[in-house]
Amino acid sequence: MAKKKKDKYIVYSTNPGYSQEEEFEEEETLLPEEQELKVWIDRKQRKGKAVTLVTGFVGTEEDLKELGKELKSKCGVGGSTKQGEIIIQGEVREKVLELLKNMGYQAKKSGGN
Repeated sequence: MAKKKKDKYIVYSTNPGYSQEEEFEEEETLLPEEQELKVWIDRKQRKGKAVTLVTGFVGTEEDLKELGKELKSKCGVGGSTKQGEIIIQGEVREKVLELLKNMGYQAKKSGGN
């Protein structure tokens, strides 16, 4: 499902034995059955507008964006993916939970309401 992506960063060090050729590997995406996602409604810092948040995804940024795109299109709403969470506009928690479970993810309600 996911490819390992190796990013290079420039790091400055005064250590004479330090090499800048070290590569950092991005975390590999877990299978849907191994994911433990939490779905909740958030209104904070959004001027009272409700959004549905999906958190707990373990994997690459590309896979997160792909999942977010699929959820947004099936719900017929907008949203975004950033900082490891999927933001879907509106109160569509029940629909998102159902979609995630149908895709094979372990998802559960989180928060109040």
